[in-house]
Amino acid sequence: MREQAADVPELRGDCARCFGLCCVALPFTASADFAVDKAAGTPCGHLRTDHRCGIHDRLRPEGFPGCTVYDCFGAGQKVSQVTFGGEDWRTGPPERARRMFDVFPVVRRLHELLWYVTEALALPAARPVHEGLRRARAEIERLTLGTPEDLAALDVDAHRREVDALLLRASELARKGVRGRRRDRRGADLVGARLKGADLRGVSLRGALLIAADLTGADLRGADLIGADLRDTDLTDADLTGAFFLTQPQVRAARGSAGTKLPDSVTRPAHWTAGV
Repeated sequence: MREQAADVPELRGDCARCFGLCCVALPFTASADFAVDKAAGTPCGHLRTDHRCGIHDRLRPEGFPGCTVYDCFGAGQKVSQVTFGGEDWRTGPPERARRMFDVFPVVRRLHELLWYVTEALALPAARPVHEGLRRARAEIERLTLGTPEDLAALDVDAHRREVDALLLRASELARKGVRGRRRDRRGADLVGARLKGADLRGVSLRGALLIAADLTGADLRGADLIGADLRDTDLTDADLTGAFFLTQPQVRAARGSAGTKLPDSVTRPAHWTAGV
């Protein structure tokens, strides 16, 4: 069995080895996702001195569901322990803290790319592009090990465009074996769409807006969901078996049930069954 991204420790967030970077470096705005405003580079009021969240076990009821959705794909510990050699932003000079906060989002995007590339390499049908994917993975891994100065100056979008072409081809090859119409709905505006019980097998939903869409009981087997916005999407009893490039943040942002079928690359969020 080929290695999936979920099985790679370096691509899973390890808060015990991170200096709470997502709670400091990133901004958020008072909304349905966050109870308050917070500027980039400002510690969240709930961040403790040991870099742990003071309300981690009750984020949703306290008004911070956005925090439960976020995933750094292992970038937090990479920046904390590798890029900055275990130097805490709290104890160093202000310039080091600022540079750490600038670098963290860059490494996070690189690690997300590593996650997608690793998932593509686990697709046997995508073998024709495996060599290119392996080269891309090696180059991205090299970039993640750059100096803070190199990372801050990096044009991630340029690298993303190159990798996207490989990921698109991998998806096309893999979806050829999926029974269904395999329609291209890339970037489609499906906000609030009523798709209950819809047959979406093998459909490309790359970057589609599915916010608050009703996908109850829909068949999404083998669909490409890279970049699809699944905030508040109802996946109750939907079948996402074998869906491509579905990430844990996407699943956490959606609503589902014990009857929702998920690919092995993600786990069922606790709030789906807890009703929170």
